[in-house]
Amino acid sequence: MKKILLFLLLILFIPFMIVVLFVKDDEIKFEYIKTEYVRVKRKDNSIIKVPLEDYIVGVLAGEMPIDFEEEAFKAQAVAARSYVLIKMKENINNDYDVVDTVQNQVYLDYVYLKNVWKNNYIKNINKLKKVVKDTKGQYLEYNGEIAQTMYFSTSTGVTENCKEIFGNDVPYLTSVDSKWDNISPLYETYQEYNINEFFQKLNLPYSNVLNISYIKRTSTGRNIKLMINNNIYNASDIMQIFNIKSTFFDITKNNNIIKISSKGYGHGVGMSQYGAQAMALKKYKYNQILYHYYKNTKIKKI
Repeated sequence: MKKILLFLLLILFIPFMIVVLFVKDDEIKFEYIKTEYVRVKRKDNSIIKVPLEDYIVGVLAGEMPIDFEEEAFKAQAVAARSYVLIKMKENINNDYDVVDTVQNQVYLDYVYLKNVWKNNYIKNINKLKKVVKDTKGQYLEYNGEIAQTMYFSTSTGVTENCKEIFGNDVPYLTSVDSKWDNISPLYETYQEYNINEFFQKLNLPYSNVLNISYIKRTSTGRNIKLMINNNIYNASDIMQIFNIKSTFFDITKNNNIIKISSKGYGHGVGMSQYGAQAMALKKYKYNQILYHYYKNTKIKKI
C-alpha cells in the first residue's frame, strides 16, 4: 500500500516540478472584443493597423522608463488612449492616424521590444499589459468631449498654461504645482560653449561682449523671445540650435565660456511624466494623478 501511495505521489509531483523548473511565464494575451485599430505610420513610411490596446502598450514602452510605478503607467495609459482617440477621429478620412515618433506618440512594437529587453521581455511586457488591461478603454473627458491630454517628461516645478505655450486656451490645461519633478535626472541641466563656438552656432559675428535681453516670458518664467547682441530670437529656436531640453533657460558669460542653464524637459503643458512617477511613489492613484494635471476632467470608458 505504501508503495502505491509513493508511486501516486511521484506521478503528481514530477509534472509539478517540470512546470516549476522548465516552463516560463506566459505573455499576457488580450481578448479583442471591439474592432478599434490604430493606423500607425512607421519611420519607413509603411502603415500598419494595430489593435488599440496593443498600441497603448507600445506607447507605454516608448514614452516611459520601464521601472516607473504602476500607477504612473496607468495615468500614462489613459492619457495616451485619450490622445490617440482624438487623432483617430481627426484623421478618419486620411491614410493614417498617427506616426510612431515624438511628433505624435512614440510607439514601439513587440518585435523591437523582444530584441531590446531579451530575457526581461516577458516580465516587462506583462507589466505594461496588466496596466493596459486594468485601464482598458478608459479615456479622459471634459464637457462631453475627449480631453486633449498633452504630456511631457519633466516640469520646471510647475506646469504651463496651454494658452501661453500654444496660443489656445484650454481650461483643463492650466499651470499646476509639480515641484516633485526634482526626482528627474533632467530637472536641471547645463551646457558650456567656447564663446566663438556659441556665436558660430547663432551665425553671428564673433564678439567679446554678450548682451542678452529676455524680451518675453511666460507667467512661470519660460522664455518666449529674447535678444542676443541686438538679434531677436524665438526661445524655441535657441532651444533647437543648442539642443536645450526646454525653453526655461538662462545664458551667462564667464570670460570666454558661455554657460546655458536649463530646467525641465519638454513643452510643459499637461501631465509631467516624472511628476506622475513622483506622485505614484507617494502612493497617489492614477485617477488622482490625472485629475491633478488635467483639471475638472473625468475618466470615462469606451
